[in-house]
Amino acid sequence: MRFSNLFCLLLLSFSATYAATLPAGFTETTITGIASPTAMEIAPDGRIFVCEQGGRLRVIKNGALLAAPFLTVSVDSSGERGLLGIAFDPSFGGANSFVYVYYTVPSSPRHNRVSRFTANGDVAVAGSETVILELDNLSGATNHNGGAIHFGPDGKLYVAVGENATMSNSQTLTSRLGKVLRINRDGSIPNDNPFFNTATGANRSIWALGLRNPFTFTFQPGSGRMFINDVGASTWEEINDGIAGSNYGWPNSEGATSNPNFRSPLFSYQHGGTSTTGCAIAGGAFYNPLNVTFPSSFVNKYFFADLCTGWIRTFDPSTGTAADFASGIVQPVDLKVGTDGSLYYLSINFGNGFVSRVQFNAPTTPAPFITTEPNTDSAIALDSVSSMRDPFPLTTPFNFSADGRTRLSLFVMNLELQAGENAASVTARLEDASLKTYPLTVEFVGKVPNFDWLTEVIVRLPSDTPSAQTLWVSVSLRGQTSNKARIRMK
Repeated sequence: MRFSNLFCLLLLSFSATYAATLPAGFTETTITGIASPTAMEIAPDGRIFVCEQGGRLRVIKNGALLAAPFLTVSVDSSGERGLLGIAFDPSFGGANSFVYVYYTVPSSPRHNRVSRFTANGDVAVAGSETVILELDNLSGATNHNGGAIHFGPDGKLYVAVGENATMSNSQTLTSRLGKVLRINRDGSIPNDNPFFNTATGANRSIWALGLRNPFTFTFQPGSGRMFINDVGASTWEEINDGIAGSNYGWPNSEGATSNPNFRSPLFSYQHGGTSTTGCAIAGGAFYNPLNVTFPSSFVNKYFFADLCTGWIRTFDPSTGTAADFASGIVQPVDLKVGTDGSLYYLSINFGNGFVSRVQFNAPTTPAPFITTEPNTDSAIALDSVSSMRDPFPLTTPFNFSADGRTRLSLFVMNLELQAGENAASVTARLEDASLKTYPLTVEFVGKVPNFDWLTEVIVRLPSDTPSAQTLWVSVSLRGQTSNKARIRMK
């Protein structure tokens, strides 16, 4: 990132009062008192853990910042160094209470480290630090440290490492700087890493290369797709598709490229001071929460921010285009979507940091309700045309086209389309027992003749719908999500 330079550059515009410009219907609440925050993560129980660059890991619980830090590590916080990353073990709150952090070791030789701590409530167990990963020694440059750490859907820990302002680090397999690494929970190296047989020693942990300063990245819930934000030099900021073995081109390429040796970014934007330009991409969060509270048009979109121009935008992976969301944000450095459907953003705010929770104020009209059989949670749902009751087949010759795909006709109350709305305004999805979600295609929305209070919604099941099990279906309109109604698949 560019913390130290921006502090001096933007201090003249500091204001004690602050309010972001949000779309109509959205509001925010702010929790202050965080010293130079760099990253945050939301625990499975809803607590928000926030890294302070100076080495403290703070906890926000029930909407309040706790006075005692979860832990304090001794760090070198010069420039862009310090406590930079936080991740929870996939089994946190169940089989274990492990919390992982990424920080800059202050003793010589300076280097970044990933350590694991054991939680005991809102604090770490004294003496529980276990070093998982010691990274390459740093030069005198204090910038481009990366620092984001997250567990992937494969249960492996992914670690984003900057090139420490030495461009040549990014294109070699003899250094882990300028890379995304992939390791096991204990720090060992998976033997299916893409360069396991071509790199040696600790460098076998390299999963992707050619990055400058991948300060933030994330995985999409459900699909597991990975997006990597790479902070650019003088021209372009990038959103990259995280794919094993990829080379993202730095320093030979920045922004879109046709060079077949490099993976071109999915989206890039130029440097500048406008509502669509900036200087340092920060944060990244897919909108796929367990509880959808934003308008359905945000589902599957990717939120990203810029540290310098202070906006948050959305990227649509299906079209490759971006749209405005919020502006007037002071130095955003991280974004998260909570299970409650809210968007959280973290502001370093010239050292006086805060977390803001952005919520959508849904209309006061009742949420949609899928009609169910009396005294059950089973949907009153018929397979289109064939009038087949559940369990439903995954394919059937009786449908609206020759695609052999099963369609369901759901009957929903409190679903009233307004002027300008159509079937595209309604979204629907399935959820299996593991909470994996499957988007459904809504093909028709219309009133049931002679039953004005009832709306028919016809949905098409995707080809990867799991069979031989019970699933739950829900529909959403204008940020309001219905009940989850049960259906069974053959």
